[in-house]
Amino acid sequence: MIKHNEYFEGKVQSLAVDGHEKPATVGVMAAGEYEFGTELPELMTVIAGELQIQLPGESEWSTYRNGQSFNVAGNSKFQVKVPVNTAYYCIYG
Repeated sequence: MIKHNEYFEGKVQSLAVDGHEKPATVGVMAAGEYEFGTELPELMTVIAGELQIQLPGESEWSTYRNGQSFNVAGNSKFQVKVPVNTAYYCIYG
């Protein structure tokens, strides 16, 4: 089953599926700044565009571009700056 998710007044949207091994989403983020919360650990990959990420407990921002990935711990919050409209893929768990 495919589920549509919409956040931040439609500026972030994704399609969620139960993956072969783990749930996954593919989505888009409009340029802007966001704070996301996690329940499960996440592996996020930038498909197109750029994300600037500040992970929990870190004071520095890291930049991820096309094909680059980062991990986010479960039960946490992280900050995202999106300088250009960006597409991503996320695996949970």
